[in-house]
Amino acid sequence: MGSRREVFLGYLDFYRTKLLDKVNGLPGNELRHSRLPSGWTPVELLRHLTFVEMRWVEWGFEGRAVAAPWGDTREGRWYVPAEESLSQLTTALVTQGERTRAVIESHDLEEIGQPGPRWDGSDPPTLERILFHLLQEYARHVGHLDIVVELVDGSVGE
Repeated sequence: MGSRREVFLGYLDFYRTKLLDKVNGLPGNELRHSRLPSGWTPVELLRHLTFVEMRWVEWGFEGRAVAAPWGDTREGRWYVPAEESLSQLTTALVTQGERTRAVIESHDLEEIGQPGPRWDGSDPPTLERILFHLLQEYARHVGHLDIVVELVDGSVGE
């Protein structure tokens, strides 16, 4: 990878792919079942990361109006409507990844985001800072999913 932009794009693609591989590799009865005391499910994590990208990149950095920036939560918890299928959730993440890529490719990493409600009165960060945040969020949550997968079938690693 020849540039910082390519590094960010490469890692974001890598983590999205690993997330989808792990979720799609789980038996259907494990997708909406939690194995952890905190109670989150694999499909809730998938939906959460889709919204995280939208919140930071589109709503935050670009300042776009979005209908429900916190639509992945309900009563303080991650939430997925019962009628939302794994296929729909997967498509949403892939589509969001494409939108994120388009934003990253069309802006300088040093560019500062648009002021708006995402920042709650604080100064918006640069695109690079936002991408660092996204990478840590993906790394942390895919690591959480690693534990769930290990509990389900014993497999470990990437």
